[in-house]
Amino acid sequence: MSEAVTKMTITSGNPAAAAFRRAMDALYWTGAAASCVALVLISAIIPWAVYTRYILNSAASWPEPLAVLLTVAVTFIGAANCYRQRIHMNMTVGTNLLSPRFRVAAAFISELLMAVMALFMMIWGMKLVLATWGNSVDEFPWLSVGITYMPIPVAGAMMFLFVVERLTIGPPPQDGSDSHIPLD
Repeated sequence: MSEAVTKMTITSGNPAAAAFRRAMDALYWTGAAASCVALVLISAIIPWAVYTRYILNSAASWPEPLAVLLTVAVTFIGAANCYRQRIHMNMTVGTNLLSPRFRVAAAFISELLMAVMALFMMIWGMKLVLATWGNSVDEFPWLSVGITYMPIPVAGAMMFLFVVERLTIGPPPQDGSDSHIPLD
């Protein structure tokens, strides 16, 4: 039996695990939607900046800083989602040389280190948000600098929850077998 089917059986037999999996799926898809919207906005803003600079000969001041702010959101939220699906960059040369028992131990240690990194992002990211909350972005005086840093603690919280998911009910199915789980 495949690992995805085994995990599906575990979550479908346990209502709490199934509810947690659905919550993590919802969090994942919310992050994916936010990242996609930010990426589409970046793709629209940059051509506008080029148009105003080279066609109108009057460069707009807001496109570049807004693209940078959106890039922060894409980077951090996207990284959390990539972690959940295991599509991030990783090095497995060393762990592939280990025996199966040590490979499991290395995977567990890796998850614990990810949890530490996620907690670091949450705690220090939130401190950064609070420390800069009273400042405003030059190009957008109505926008708090703290809000621009908000993707850091949000992504840290997402990663931490994804670590908890992986350690408690296992990784999400990679073959889409969870797509038919009833939401009732």
